Amino acid sequence: MYTVIGTVGSRAARVLWMLEELGEPYEHVAAPPRSEGVTAFNPAGKVPVLVEDGTPITDSTAIIQYLADKHGKLTHRAGTLDRARQDSLTQFLLDEFDANLWMAARHSFVLPEELRHAAIKNTLRWEFERSQRTLMHRMGEGPFLMGEMMTVPDIILTHCGNWALSAKFPIVEHRLTEYLDRMRQRPAYKRAMAR
Repeated sequence: MYTVIGTVGSRAARVLWMLEELGEPYEHVAAPPRSEGVTAFNPAGKVPVLVEDGTPITDSTAIIQYLADKHGKLTHRAGTLDRARQDSLTQFLLDEFDANLWMAARHSFVLPEELRHAAIKNTLRWEFERSQRTLMHRMGEGPFLMGEMMTVPDIILTHCGNWALSAKFPIVEHRLTEYLDRMRQRPAYKRAMAR
């Protein structure tokens, strides 16, 4: 059985959702970042942490791609062109969506107050809006990012979309709004978010 450490309000939500989609049993320890329950497995104090057979795995993207590969679901097979496209999309989302949102969070509440620069958030919002337009050109035809099959990038994008809305980063692309609404209706998503 897997153990997922981290609150549902963090990137641990990605791992919880992946496990719900896979139908795999797990224990959830809703420990906040830098708490004793986290630093015992990750000295950096960051969440999520997935523990399997006593071995901790950190970083939400590494965790969900590992789970997808291990269980052969929500991913294309390594070494295929579809997997290369999937990995490219994952990296795009991490670089253009996740990184902007994380930088905004750092300058809102993570960094010591004297190191925060509120004005940077205007630039980050501008980049976030521009990235949405680029994403629209990369989206496949179908209900998911890559077309008919849900993959790892769908979990990352939905999580970033939710994060953006809570951080007051506007979703400017109508197609993205529809996509996020559709993804939030998935039963596995609802189960994970109810934790």
